[in-house]
Amino acid sequence: MQSMDEIYQEYARMVYKYLLSRTHREDLAEELTQETFYQALRSIDRFDESCRISTWLCAIAKNQHRMYCRKHPLSEENLKEEDVVLESAEQEAIASIQHMDLLKKLHLCPEPFREILYLRIFGNLSFKEIGEIMGKTENWARVTFYRGKEKLRKGLMDDEE
Repeated sequence: MQSMDEIYQEYARMVYKYLLSRTHREDLAEELTQETFYQALRSIDRFDESCRISTWLCAIAKNQHRMYCRKHPLSEENLKEEDVVLESAEQEAIASIQHMDLLKKLHLCPEPFREILYLRIFGNLSFKEIGEIMGKTENWARVTFYRGKEKLRKGLMDDEE
């Protein structure tokens, strides 16, 4: 088994991107990544190698994110995208509505589509990384993402008609 330093060097970026896809905040993703590895270090003796290390770490990360959300319910401030620069207040309002609509529709998607869409769209993870996190193949991640995207697109088109 690898040392914790080696595990951190190999998987920290992936865990961070996974958490960024869930939180949409760099500072929070970084904080939760550190907490994930702290918890992993505390429980490394219980890791039985029945799954990949990446899957185990992402499960810990997911639990850390859930605990954070329970302690800190989301407010409207957390949903802002401060990095987006728009030309006018009108465009900003339209983009905000579209972004919220997308988030609402993503939230209603069934699993595993929802998580894969979040990981790909907001986390910018590769299909290989998504497959690793989900304990599946890269091809499964591609196909599931495509199917989820089609479900989402059909859902968006249904609202327009």
